[in-house]
Amino acid sequence: MAGLSADRPSEVVLAARVARQFYLEGVSKVDIADRLGISRFRVARLLDSARETGMVRIEIGLPGGTLDAGLSAELCSAFGLKQAFAFNFPDQDEPSLRRRLGEAAGHALMDIVTPGDVLGMSWSRSLSELAAALTRMPPCPIVQLTGAVPPPDGRDLLDLVRSVARIGGGPAHVFYAPMIVDDAETAAAIRRQADVAGAFALVPSVTITMLAIGAWAPGLSTIYDAFNASERDAIARLGVCAEMAGVFLGEDGRPVETALDSRMIVTPGSALAKIPCVIALAYGVSKSVAVRAALRGGMIHGLVTHASLARALLGQAPS
Repeated sequence: MAGLSADRPSEVVLAARVARQFYLEGVSKVDIADRLGISRFRVARLLDSARETGMVRIEIGLPGGTLDAGLSAELCSAFGLKQAFAFNFPDQDEPSLRRRLGEAAGHALMDIVTPGDVLGMSWSRSLSELAAALTRMPPCPIVQLTGAVPPPDGRDLLDLVRSVARIGGGPAHVFYAPMIVDDAETAAAIRRQADVAGAFALVPSVTITMLAIGAWAPGLSTIYDAFNASERDAIARLGVCAEMAGVFLGEDGRPVETALDSRMIVTPGSALAKIPCVIALAYGVSKSVAVRAALRGGMIHGLVTHASLARALLGQAPS
């Protein structure tokens, strides 16, 4: 059957009637055929034409925005991801984009986590919005994976972990400690504290974690901004282009050891790489190189992002 054309207005109107009854009113193809006096095979062809010509556009609506299912599927295919969620959020207003993606990550998490999982969590500005979107969670254990970077809005990692645990009712393994300290001796002493050591001892049992990807550049990573200029430059000279939960990544996506690692209260890259399902949140086209590195290294298995960054990533994907 030829596609719908303005030269056949009666066919266009008929296709619109069929599509409206099928998609909006929930009428079966057989009943539509009976109502309109046409065969059910013609109903099926009209529905196909309505989709092919753009008369019908299928979108998955979620609170706060629209999930682009096609773009999400392309990300999965291009990068071998288990999960991908690309949302059609406007990205001119960064604080709004960060908030909406954080909420979207919460909806994705509700869909993925099961009662048998152990959920790991780290700090990021975008993930601070995650708990606000959660309406349900299985009562699975939640393990804090890093110390905290002091946030500008006053919210911290403990609040995030405890909020998620409250919703599900599962145990929260949390500790109060900064992510970065002044020297290795202080960091070692903090790691020996019972609550810190207890949480890190549970990291091998973590089955799923959601974290954020930062680029090694001003304003694109809370960790970058927490170091001084000479420390940032030293890390950059090692080829670091991205960080995830305090783990530095090179352009090949593999963890890079630095002289600053001994001063950080984080889950090591080797342990992070063993978590079966790592879902990353990323926003901003300026982070495309960093996100691509994480994808290249196989450090992440899922991605929550927005359409413009998703398209930038696909533009760099191997053909």
